[in-house]
Amino acid sequence: MKVKKVDHIGIAVKNLDETMKFYADALGLKTVATEVVEDQKVRIAFIPVGDSEVELIESTSPDGPVAKFIESRGEGLQHIAFRVDNIEEALQELKSKGIRLIDEKPRKGGGGAMIAFVHPKATNGVLVEITQRD
Repeated sequence: MKVKKVDHIGIAVKNLDETMKFYADALGLKTVATEVVEDQKVRIAFIPVGDSEVELIESTSPDGPVAKFIESRGEGLQHIAFRVDNIEEALQELKSKGIRLIDEKPRKGGGGAMIAFVHPKATNGVLVEITQRD
């Protein structure tokens, strides 16, 4: 598996619109798109920074994974995503190395990406996302 780059950093927030104002007003960064990902019960905003992005993530449901994350840990860094050429091969390689996965098969994520998560117990507490964009 070859990691091409840090694709994005995911930040869990309670209020997407208010948080986007900070990035725009304080840092001069522009949101290029927002979307709802129904499967994951989230509304997300993409903010390009150089060759990567900040992904702001707001839960659309009180029982969603991001709502639960915020409830237990508060707002803040939720995950880091690494882009690969072939996500299925990457997952097979991780699995063959005994790495614990949350997703053994890729699923659709925001921005048209295919995504899968590595379990934080395998990464010293960091939620790692593997992503492929065509």
